[in-house]
Amino acid sequence: MNANQNGYGYTLTADVDVPPATVWRAWTERDHYEAWSYSKPGSVELDVTPGGRYTATVVTPDGQEFPITGRYIEVAEPEVLVMGMDTPDGGEEVMRLDVEDLGDGRSRMTISQNCATKEEHDMAKEGSQMLLESCAAYVLKI
Repeated sequence: MNANQNGYGYTLTADVDVPPATVWRAWTERDHYEAWSYSKPGSVELDVTPGGRYTATVVTPDGQEFPITGRYIEVAEPEVLVMGMDTPDGGEEVMRLDVEDLGDGRSRMTISQNCATKEEHDMAKEGSQMLLESCAAYVLKI
């Protein structure tokens, strides 16, 4: 990921008691991703290959819906997933997911992102924290 110079980056982690392959499936298989990612049922399409596209309609806790689209920049199963999300101005926000094998059937998910503004940073960080928490709870059930 290209680091931007403004200091609006963040890194969040969550440890889970499942192997990396389980975490990977949750992020890369449509039915699993749809089950935990706040996506509207039937709206998720994932082409998890470098340059492949993804789409989903996200439903916020207050019921608002908004579409997200983007592409996969780097895919290294089951360790690295770098995703670029399309922005309204024709740009791209890049998020990186690292899945670390902690041994003994445990994994660490790490999301990192650099944002252009403090407002984007705050929104993205809050959303990423929600994703980590939701995914961590979900992978324990599959």
